Amino acid sequence: MDYKKAGVDIEAGYQSVELMKKHIQKTMRSEVLGGIGGFSGAFDISNFKDMKEPILLSGTDGVGTKLKLAFLLNKHDTVGIDCVAMCVNDVICAGGEPLFFLDYIACGKNDPEKIATIVSGIAQGCVMSGAALIGGETAEMPGFYPKEEYDLAGFTVGVADKKDLITGEEIKKGDVLIGIASSGVHSNGFSLVRNVFKMTEEAVNTYYDSLGATLGETLITPTKIYVKAMKSVKAAGVHVKGCSHITGGGFYENIPRMLHDGVQAVVNKNSYEVPPIFKMLSVDGDIEEHMMYNTFNMGIGMVLAVAEEDADKTIEALKSADEAAYIIGSVKAGEKGVVLC
Repeated sequence: MDYKKAGVDIEAGYQSVELMKKHIQKTMRSEVLGGIGGFSGAFDISNFKDMKEPILLSGTDGVGTKLKLAFLLNKHDTVGIDCVAMCVNDVICAGGEPLFFLDYIACGKNDPEKIATIVSGIAQGCVMSGAALIGGETAEMPGFYPKEEYDLAGFTVGVADKKDLITGEEIKKGDVLIGIASSGVHSNGFSLVRNVFKMTEEAVNTYYDSLGATLGETLITPTKIYVKAMKSVKAAGVHVKGCSHITGGGFYENIPRMLHDGVQAVVNKNSYEVPPIFKMLSVDGDIEEHMMYNTFNMGIGMVLAVAEEDADKTIEALKSADEAAYIIGSVKAGEKGVVLC
């Protein structure tokens, strides 16, 4: 008896590392010290010594049951983007710049080619967000996960000068809410999605004119990364008072996270066009409106609170970053929370 006969192939692990190195190399920043394969990743923070009060920000998340769709489609090159997005989008909500990222892949059987494909997506997400992929872990766990399945999670660290932190403390009556378009369902609500739609090869490969794609292609579309968009807004001189990443819990749970007591967000549901996939979910699943807005992003992946005089400038900055953005509401005095009208 040996480890391989018990289900863990150490040689496959070595091969996975070799195959992923070319993808990891694309993410490198000048601050990264050493190579891949050490027990830890090293990152030089001396470049940030000019910050008066440097603050480290961190975020961790996974892809959730969207992975079930990746298994069904046998498509593993984009879920890594989802993983990075879910982490870095949280960090930029506080005004941070993502610096580096680490991933964790747990699988039933280490297929080096598949693992390398997953990491290629992670690397792409890191390039899109400017974060270096400085380490990770691939755990082969036979008997715990089915041979063809895996789980994926990540962790990121960012930095911001304390004066540039987005805290929500300055939000006041009269401020404007800017919604940045999502790319679709992103990576939340898939347990409900998988109950609404039949998760069969025939179903996910069915083309819909309303979607302009198959159901599977629409649902697997990776979560949008908003790092460049937020940098564009900052470069335009806009002071972002509050920022919410619309993830699990939708509008009702996430927008209040940027508010302080005494103010409420009023969102106009007709201020933008809700993407067709959400309309399909609502009709096919017989999901009432409140639950839709309490589960999904409904076409808005990020919400910013800015002063009324900065609204147009913010929209233009986002357009210059190739993002569709809309004025979706305003801030009013009242009980902390969200009102949809």
